[in-house]
Amino acid sequence: MKRPTRQRERDEQTAQQTTEEAGVRTCPECDSSSLVRSADESEISCEDCGLILEEGAIDRGPEWRAFNHSERNSKSRVGAPTTQTMHDKGLTTSIDWKNKDAYGRSLSSEKRNQMNRLRKWQERIRTKDAGERNLQFALSETDRMASAMGVPRSVREVASVLYRRALDEDLIRGRSIEGVATSTLYAACRMEGIPRSLDEVAAVSRVERMEIGRTYRYVAQELGLEMEPVDPKRYVPRFCSELDLSEEVQSKANEIIDTTAEQGMLSGKSPTGYAAAAIYASALLCNEKKTQREVADVAQVTEVTIRNRYQEQIDGMGIHD
Repeated sequence: MKRPTRQRERDEQTAQQTTEEAGVRTCPECDSSSLVRSADESEISCEDCGLILEEGAIDRGPEWRAFNHSERNSKSRVGAPTTQTMHDKGLTTSIDWKNKDAYGRSLSSEKRNQMNRLRKWQERIRTKDAGERNLQFALSETDRMASAMGVPRSVREVASVLYRRALDEDLIRGRSIEGVATSTLYAACRMEGIPRSLDEVAAVSRVERMEIGRTYRYVAQELGLEMEPVDPKRYVPRFCSELDLSEEVQSKANEIIDTTAEQGMLSGKSPTGYAAAAIYASALLCNEKKTQREVADVAQVTEVTIRNRYQEQIDGMGIHD
């Protein structure tokens, strides 16, 4: 029976890997290069003549089997991967807060006091100087703000890397730790394509919006970060979801943004205000009317901004009130 094409392609790839690993290019019996590895990876044989070239290969995988994610984690012998979101990159040990032994039994009062002392000293010795303590505080602030905004883990990693770069370039001197941490988080959101406005970042930060913007421009210039302008269409799905609008409104808003942007109306405009005005206009066209105040509250812009952008967009689309 002839094998399917996909199966043959997989066999050829396996044969190529096998020959590279075993150092064998062709079969010594029939000079064929169709060498395959068995399903349990214990034998290498020739597909044409059936000669076994290697047997009893070492299985470098684990000796245990796991059928789901929880079993795999419980049987794994390695710890968590290193991360940039911790000042020590997660390499130091930590003492669990649960006062139980390895068998799950509660500790005595004497042992609990001892563990509390060990836990306290463990936290103290994790940072050797003021620089590490400041870095620990900055990364914890970044993690707190990222959690409040609901951004993914990758953004936190990028923000931590940017803050470490700013620290190495001595850009923190003369500026607040919170301001630099917030600006690197905003820069990471833009680099990862996560639509978060400066007002949204300032809402979860402990510094003023003006300081965040000033520090962000300084850090981006000194680190050579090439930031592309934010596409207003990135805000449309989130704003429409919060306003409980249909897919038709979302599609029409994207159409309005594309058409008016080609006419040069987007240049110099705030992307959040531009997206909010497009959503307001598309909601009117699709008979799902929302007030300017409702759209402005979701986009965190003023009603005046929506009215101005809205008039420009309907004029560009050739639509009359």
